[in-house]
Amino acid sequence: MSKAWSGRFKEDTSKDVELFTESISFDKALAMYDLEQDFAHLEALLKAGVISKDAYENIKNGLKKIKQEIEKNEFYFDISKEDIHMNIESRLYELIGEDAKKLHTGRSRNDQVNTDLRLYLKDHILKIFELLKALKQQLVLKAKEYEDIIIPGYTHLQRAQPVLVAHYLLSFKEAFLRDSQRLIDAYRRIDTLTLGSGALAGADFPLDRFLEASVLNFSKISRNSMDAVADRDFAIEYMFCLSSIAMHLSRMAEDFIIFNTEEFKFIDLPDSLCTGSSIMPQKKNPDVLELIRGKTGRVYANLINLMINLKGLPMTYNRDLQEDKEPIFDATNTILNSLKMMILIVKDLKFRQNIEAGNLLLATDLANYLVEKNIPFREAHHIVGNIVAYAIEHQKPLESLTKEELNNFSKAFDKDAKDIISKELSISRKKTYGSTNKDFVKKQIDLSSLEESINKNL
Repeated sequence: MSKAWSGRFKEDTSKDVELFTESISFDKALAMYDLEQDFAHLEALLKAGVISKDAYENIKNGLKKIKQEIEKNEFYFDISKEDIHMNIESRLYELIGEDAKKLHTGRSRNDQVNTDLRLYLKDHILKIFELLKALKQQLVLKAKEYEDIIIPGYTHLQRAQPVLVAHYLLSFKEAFLRDSQRLIDAYRRIDTLTLGSGALAGADFPLDRFLEASVLNFSKISRNSMDAVADRDFAIEYMFCLSSIAMHLSRMAEDFIIFNTEEFKFIDLPDSLCTGSSIMPQKKNPDVLELIRGKTGRVYANLINLMINLKGLPMTYNRDLQEDKEPIFDATNTILNSLKMMILIVKDLKFRQNIEAGNLLLATDLANYLVEKNIPFREAHHIVGNIVAYAIEHQKPLESLTKEELNNFSKAFDKDAKDIISKELSISRKKTYGSTNKDFVKKQIDLSSLEESINKNL
């Protein structure tokens, strides 16, 4: 079967051009999605009376045979056939003959590839969503396991205030929850059938697009054929969702890398998810976490790649759009693999039971004590700042300071002042919903467990 557009040309295509313009080397990933829409389009052609019942059955049986070949890895992807659409159509011709030439009636590769891509993204959003759900579940389980352990919370990578390990872990659960919500929102816009838009102007045959949408499980159909074949907004939105997931994975990886060092000693990573050094026998390197952090850059780059590709394209379809798929496939595989690895890490990491919080971590509690003695916060802040400077100069922890020493800075300090210099009390003194107060955190754990239980049953 000759090239779909060969009638216009008097010379054969240069082999160099074939190699430069082919996309089958990567868009073969769309093979099963292309077959899905072939079956759907076939139903519309039959209903519109464009093909006979005999041709319909012949084409359908041929497509079934191709599907089996792809599933068994027996299908030959021919670079000379340019893309996945022509590879399937050419194979169909080999199997059933002339009827194969009827399948492309009323459609273009422009609306065909857009539909394929939407089917691919819908499928992979569901896969990523499930992995995000599994990661959130592991974070909740780990939070429950270490409900009572206190670690320093950080701002500017400087010790700030005590927080519960559970509160810390649930902070990432919230970030990944937003990622899940973004994916759901993106799914709604991806879930639009563009098949039937033709090359740009629509089809000349009364094809039932609502039938095609029903067969392919799209909730709506596109309203403008020119926009439909030119649109890749949905792909950009999807890629931003992946970039956000990558960012959150990278930030969590960075924390775990730091917390696993000898300098911090907050966590132990499982041996099975670390590697060693080729020269230093003592090393236990967090390579998986470092790779998750490093791969974030390629996900970002894939998003920028797609946005730059689109920024100067005139309406409607341009061959530049062939370049949209490799960044999407690469980012998708990167996120799938990164999520799988982070789930394993969270599942098996261990927090140390006795974490040194640092002796200046409770300075804010001391300032708030003065506020309760009717001293304005700005003044209390200044007083405690002087106390901290004194403690550092004399190499004394805050809890070792006597009432007399504290009274040198403010007479408002009573003998109960030293009682509040406690990590546990600092945690319990938090009053606001969403804080690190143990009761609030426990409610969040219980709520998260309930949410996951409900989602599992839906």
